[in-house]
Amino acid sequence: MILRRMMLPRMMLPRMSLRPVQIFAALIALVAPGLLAGCTTAPATGRTFFSGGMSAEDEARLGLQEHQKIVPQFGGVYENAELSAYIASIGNLLARTSEIPNQKFTFTVLDSPIVNAFALPGGYVYVTRGLLVLAESEAEVAGVLAHEIGHVAARHSAERYGQNVATKIAGVGLGVLLGSKAVSDTFTAASSVALRSFSREQEYESDLLGVRYLSRAGFDANAMAGFLSRLQADSRLQAELANQPGRADEFNIMQTHPRTADRIQRAIAQAGAAPVKDPIVGRGVFLGKIDGMLYGDNPDQGLIRGRQFLHPNLRFAFTVPEGFRLANSSQRVVASGPEGAGIIFDQVSQPGGGTMSAYLTQVWAKGATVQGVEAITINGMAAATGQVSVNGRSGPRDLRLIAIRYDDKTVYRMLFVTPPKLTESLSQPLRETTYSFRKLSAAEAAAVKPWRLVMHKVRSGETASKLAKRMPFPDFQLKRFLVLNGLAENNPLPAGRTVKLVVE
Repeated sequence: MILRRMMLPRMMLPRMSLRPVQIFAALIALVAPGLLAGCTTAPATGRTFFSGGMSAEDEARLGLQEHQKIVPQFGGVYENAELSAYIASIGNLLARTSEIPNQKFTFTVLDSPIVNAFALPGGYVYVTRGLLVLAESEAEVAGVLAHEIGHVAARHSAERYGQNVATKIAGVGLGVLLGSKAVSDTFTAASSVALRSFSREQEYESDLLGVRYLSRAGFDANAMAGFLSRLQADSRLQAELANQPGRADEFNIMQTHPRTADRIQRAIAQAGAAPVKDPIVGRGVFLGKIDGMLYGDNPDQGLIRGRQFLHPNLRFAFTVPEGFRLANSSQRVVASGPEGAGIIFDQVSQPGGGTMSAYLTQVWAKGATVQGVEAITINGMAAATGQVSVNGRSGPRDLRLIAIRYDDKTVYRMLFVTPPKLTESLSQPLRETTYSFRKLSAAEAAAVKPWRLVMHKVRSGETASKLAKRMPFPDFQLKRFLVLNGLAENNPLPAGRTVKLVVE
């Protein structure tokens, strides 16, 4: 989102002449009492900041409240008690070395293929199984957990909250000085956008603390930098898979954790932690813990198989055209195509009667001008289609709407988005996608199996290229294998080394 500078009409400015220094002094006079009343000191850093009055107890309550929302949004808790206990044991070891050893931490492995890790106030720390898939050792996972513990120990959430409050107070003060509520509203809006994630300074501070905790717990702090390189390689791969190689930082943890290997190395040097003699690596034990772990989507959320999306629990499947790449989430399925073309698929509860044409025009696209509305039948299911033209931020787009009555309670929807110059050429492929939607039989649903991660001991003569071909991916097999195992293309594979493979 781009915030445009608000230009105020001259009549809104007060009829007085104040130099900038006078305005600043008056603003400080308004804000300072509130700032001083809400100052606190972070135990991990000794740094004093404005918390907006948020106490440790407030953080705990907020963390619990958000925890109950976050878990369902990320697919729930990954159901593997042994793995969960293992991750918690690493996290608790690190937490005990922090400046808040009595803080209760809750470590959760989320059932999501997205590569991510984050912390909430009150000691709630999360890693996804998508992130664990990329890790090579206990030390690397410890580096991730130590960084997130650093956010909690530095009370970055309270600081972020305080910055938000201070910005609002400043906005009110400036609004009073300039006689403009609009300025105050602008400050409030800007703060809500700017404070979505931790700042680069806070990320660096967490790296410093993470290095400290890793060293105290007996891990090699360099594991943080090594794992970051693997995360960056995966981000580049995911961007390439999505046909958007220039947007690598938007495809995993790098979007919310703006860090580089150089910054981590600087944090290691600045932290001044003594090198650990015989540091804990734990590669073998870690790989044993993730052996057999789900890879990619959970069948409960549907599975992507090449250009086909199948949902064995909800019992349906459809196929997207050549050149489109599928991505799944808990809310919808999206397929990205050439030059901004795309498909958005979702489900709505729509009990009762009524035609699909009426649903499309009176409910889904209510208020829009829908052209060429037509009742159709898709593999025995009543459906309707129509077209809407819109002008968006990326220019004009043609929208083709498809509504399908699956049963007496459920409607599935497909929204095809095409730039006008491609609408005609994509008409037939998207029509084929429309009519590919079908119900799965019980036998077909039972035959759909998830992918899993398995450990393989390299045999003499086996190469990365040969092993990559054993994985069920339709494309980029070698690149996927190399990123999965943190290898460069010219790395030899010594016999006896354990590598990760994805199998059905």
